[in-house]
Amino acid sequence: MNVDDMVLVSIDDHVVEPPDMFTNHVPAGLADQAPHVETDESGVDRWIYQGRVTGVSGLNAVVSWPPEEWAKDPAGFAEMRPAVYDIHDRVRDMDRNGILASMCFPTFAGFSAGHLNHFKDPLTVVMIQAYNDWHIDDWCGTYPGRFIPLALLPTWDPQLMVDEIRRVAAKGARAVTMPELPHLEGLPSYHDLAYWGPVFEALSDTGTVMCLHIGTGFGALRLAPDGPIDNLIILACQISSLAVQDLLWGPAMRNYPGLKFAFSEGGIGWIPFYLDRCDRHYTNQKWLRRDFGGRLPSEVFREHSLACYVTDPTSLKLRREIGIDNIAWECDYPHADSIWPDAPEFVLNELNGAGATDEEINKITWENACRFFNWDPFAEIPRERATVGARRAIATDVDTAIRSRKEWARLYAEKHPG
Repeated sequence: MNVDDMVLVSIDDHVVEPPDMFTNHVPAGLADQAPHVETDESGVDRWIYQGRVTGVSGLNAVVSWPPEEWAKDPAGFAEMRPAVYDIHDRVRDMDRNGILASMCFPTFAGFSAGHLNHFKDPLTVVMIQAYNDWHIDDWCGTYPGRFIPLALLPTWDPQLMVDEIRRVAAKGARAVTMPELPHLEGLPSYHDLAYWGPVFEALSDTGTVMCLHIGTGFGALRLAPDGPIDNLIILACQISSLAVQDLLWGPAMRNYPGLKFAFSEGGIGWIPFYLDRCDRHYTNQKWLRRDFGGRLPSEVFREHSLACYVTDPTSLKLRREIGIDNIAWECDYPHADSIWPDAPEFVLNELNGAGATDEEINKITWENACRFFNWDPFAEIPRERATVGARRAIATDVDTAIRSRKEWARLYAEKHPG
């Protein structure tokens, strides 16, 4: 395949939310209680909600920084590449990278709204709704056809979740982001149908995908306290298999035929061993039999799942064993793992190295994701304008220079004097 003929849909990117995101979406009487950004004495921009620091950016916003500056250190908006938080610049960066469409997970709110859901009260319901309205109407709605809308949920109450699922689905959301292992957050596990059953039914009824992004389940990794941060970053992907175990061997995948799960940023390398182990266990340990409806666990997994990867050169060679219809690519912009501005070349080289056919390349780079999320990639932008070559042709002037945090801050000060 010629790189310019590819179509790229990234099923996992991130938005660092702009400070004014709540301005037009919170009732006037509650505006002073909305999450807001405060700059501390060190010049770091921090989101504050109900008196609590809810999130900073740090390692989440390192794109176009020199790699030696990447760290968990928090950052101010001035230090970031503007496309991290500005929708107009983001679309330009997507074009420069040849990417047609993107799904953007939250930053300050937490991947499954955990930073907001710390407060289980009516005010937080309003703020979650406001977040979703901003994301669907402003972030995604400003450029139709460029983003797949994703929503947050108030996970502490099943009825509130059901209500919000139905509300955001009617607004065009195709997915919600949920905890990998809710029992680590003090919630019932996904085995508890009295709690999660109505939520699973609402997701199935609306065709809304349940996304489980790595990171919310870090508490499952009881790592050496004196180990390096490398341990956490490298092993984070293993949590996806723990999440699948509760969903596959619990009631979710076995009892709800229309329920769909996307395992975001978990990679695909864990899947071949995990499915082999599941099928062996199921056929061998008959005294522990679960009811998979006359099918193997691996078959049920493939009916319900989309596995998302950034780079997985070895595992792509097992793409057919994993399930060629169950794999989708992601860019992870603007995180440290993101591939920008040369994603098309990187992705094609990796797929060619695995011996993928043109048909398989199309499945992995856009078809599987668009089918799974029931999202038409060409509804707003015709196919001939959706390719890597077409998107890049209108973004040749996008600056891709590597700049230090200080240099970005200097440019920001020039653009925003005073």
